[in-house]
Amino acid sequence: MKFDVAIVGSGLAGLSVALHLAETRKVAIVSKRALLDGASNWAQGGIAAVLDSGDSHEQHIADTLEAGGGLCDEGATRYIVEHGREAIQWLIDQGVPFTKDDSAELGFHLTREGGHSQRRIIHAADATGHAVQVTLEEKVRAHPNITLFEHHCAIDLITSDKLGPRPQGSNAQPKCHGLYMQDTRSGQVHTVAAEHTVMATGGAGKVYLYTTNPDTASGDGIAMAWRAGCRVSNMEFIQFHPTCLYHPYAKSFLITEAIRGEGGVLKLPPEAGAAAGQRFMLQHDPRAELAPRDVVARAIDFEIKKRGLDYVHLDISHKPAEFLIEHFPTIYARCLELGIDITKEPIPIVPAAHYTCGGVVTDLMGRTDLPGLYAVGETACTGLHGANRLASNSLLECVVVGRACAHDILSHEKDGAPWLPDWDESRVTDADEEVVIAHNWDELRRFMWNYVGIVRTTKRLERAQHRIALLKEEIDEYYRNFRITADLLELRNLVDVAALIVNSALQRRESRGLHYSRDYPGTLPKALPSVLTPARR
Repeated sequence: MKFDVAIVGSGLAGLSVALHLAETRKVAIVSKRALLDGASNWAQGGIAAVLDSGDSHEQHIADTLEAGGGLCDEGATRYIVEHGREAIQWLIDQGVPFTKDDSAELGFHLTREGGHSQRRIIHAADATGHAVQVTLEEKVRAHPNITLFEHHCAIDLITSDKLGPRPQGSNAQPKCHGLYMQDTRSGQVHTVAAEHTVMATGGAGKVYLYTTNPDTASGDGIAMAWRAGCRVSNMEFIQFHPTCLYHPYAKSFLITEAIRGEGGVLKLPPEAGAAAGQRFMLQHDPRAELAPRDVVARAIDFEIKKRGLDYVHLDISHKPAEFLIEHFPTIYARCLELGIDITKEPIPIVPAAHYTCGGVVTDLMGRTDLPGLYAVGETACTGLHGANRLASNSLLECVVVGRACAHDILSHEKDGAPWLPDWDESRVTDADEEVVIAHNWDELRRFMWNYVGIVRTTKRLERAQHRIALLKEEIDEYYRNFRITADLLELRNLVDVAALIVNSALQRRESRGLHYSRDYPGTLPKALPSVLTPARR
């Protein structure tokens, strides 16, 4: 199969790139499951952008830099913020049904989230990601230049190193020429040749036992780019969302930050004894519930561990029922299904792994270290998020950098893709015991949660590092000897990403943003990114 551009991932970043390219380029979109099964579809809160005259780019930049713990790239932050309005206008032009407000300047309702000094979050009720994805999906499916490969799992990138040895004395840099992918329904492996390949696979939340991410978030793009020779940066900064619904029958259901933005308060549950019903955030930060996510998540983690609790309460029942049903219809309906009426009682919540702030090192056009390979969205590290992502900046980055990525690809003349070798299964057999994959998957996610979570120590990180090395050896041997499956591919990627997270965390001898170490509780005077460089293969 030959395409001008192959995009791996079908979230907002990938679909944005595809729609900006499709008028003049033949585009393939590789989606692990159906188009709507990625993290973008789950995003509730909204998209941050300066859309009101009472707000300014400087205020949005300042809020982002403050949340980022001194580690944001100011140039990248300014570029993305200053292109925010045109990104939102593009989405409006596509037909995204943002919530209207006739009294607002732009005609759309703006809400506020933790870390923001102004109301600047444009949203579609409490299901913004779904509204955006459904709108763009319709356009993608209808476009004649876009070919969709749903239920196809990317295996690995094909670089010029895999096309045979380079001539002796050659200093030519390896280039990306496409990828191998497996049809997860038939098991057949296909070779995809492309002049440009874009990694838009999202983050790596599934490396943790508890996460707000969908099952597809296994760090595939980060792991594949790393194995192909790209640098990664700031992988220790995993954002734990403070408020994930705590319920035995609700898997990974996120309670949007906008609940706190609209007046929701955190309280201790009945199990806290005499302290039951008390607010606790003011004891941790003067901004209380509107403090940045890392502060709120650590505060909840502290209270849970100190008092031996399983969860805490998020209470917005003091607001009018009509207001809650109008602004949070998805959360109201889901909680009601589970026997929780948010208009009358608090919501039980726990923190959960939510967003990967680091990723593949790119510039503002999504270009990686490997010519022909781009990374956009949560897979990439542009420098915008620093040590802690400011709420609702991520969807903005998807659209702004996605558009810039497409423009860079369009600036190149078409030069055709080389011949690529077929996938070789001649030396492998069917797995004898696939239960090994399930056991390794469970072990990895549990020790990452216990040892590399919200609060870390060097000893815990070293334990995790040791276990990862043993798991990686076992998984690599399994990969070499048996036919691949989607579960094996995801596990292989997760163990690579887990190693990157732990190695980055051990490299950072301070506490900053989302990385909190009991052994290094202070913050160094100079903020530096952690950059890992793979050995030349």
